[in-house]
Amino acid sequence: MKKIFLLLCLSLLLFNSCKKAKTEPSEVMAISEPKTEDALPKTVLTKAFNEYWFNGEAEITSYKLEQARYGELREGTAVLVYVTEDFLPEVQVKADNYSKENIPVLKLNATKNFITGIYPYSIMQSTFYPVANNKHAIKISASIQEWCGHVYTQLNNRDDFEVTSHSYFQGEADQSFTLKKTLTENELWTKLRIDPKSLPVGSIEIIPSIEYLRFTHNATKAYKAEASLENGIYSLYYPELNRLLKINFNASFPHNILGWEETTTSGYGASAKKLTTKATKLESIKSAYWNKKSTIDEALRETLKLQ
Repeated sequence: MKKIFLLLCLSLLLFNSCKKAKTEPSEVMAISEPKTEDALPKTVLTKAFNEYWFNGEAEITSYKLEQARYGELREGTAVLVYVTEDFLPEVQVKADNYSKENIPVLKLNATKNFITGIYPYSIMQSTFYPVANNKHAIKISASIQEWCGHVYTQLNNRDDFEVTSHSYFQGEADQSFTLKKTLTENELWTKLRIDPKSLPVGSIEIIPSIEYLRFTHNATKAYKAEASLENGIYSLYYPELNRLLKINFNASFPHNILGWEETTTSGYGASAKKLTTKATKLESIKSAYWNKKSTIDEALRETLKLQ
């Protein structure tokens, strides 16, 4: 009986010795970057950055918009909403509660509204970018609504970029595919706000904004581009697409976006023209807008010149 007891104890010791110790997930693991990818140094966040971005408010900036569409310029409005959030690394959505395993992100919700003839366009792009500023965006999504229908595209940063896309257009419909990780134009609008000096320059490969790709029906993939940064203007030129984007921003903190221009071909066939979309800053406020739901809060839209 004593021998049996000793054998049982020895078996339990061997079994437990084979079990791996529990480890806490690291930030790199949480963002699901591949082990082969070199981790860049984290950006050291200044006191001014923390006081501006982690004070429980969003930055909301309105713009006068001249949008090129179907070979003509349309008047409208654009709004950039920047806010920090805790992001769940696995399901990749906003966290309801704080956890040390969450990823702090700077989120940008970029919206546009304009009219084409009788019917309206409504566009929204969302980018969730780690404030550590050493990885690609964790998630990017975009939706476009107009009277013909609507389209939606989402990119998730996991082992690869996982892309899902839905469209009412024949030939696009429902798609799911993966892309090799690379720069995305969407993430540069948040990277700029953290540290403009970290923006890529020179010859690069980059996925254009989802809005542009859906407008033009170009393939969602990386294209070659030339990037430059000079005197508060960040420029991207895509030779294959014959497209030039210029972002005008404040060189001093908090590096707010003053406006932008996008020059490309608009329209199809005989109506195709090279036009420049322009956005010019109107007003900017800091606000916990998610609590501004009363009719009295509509006055804030007047402040932003959105009425």
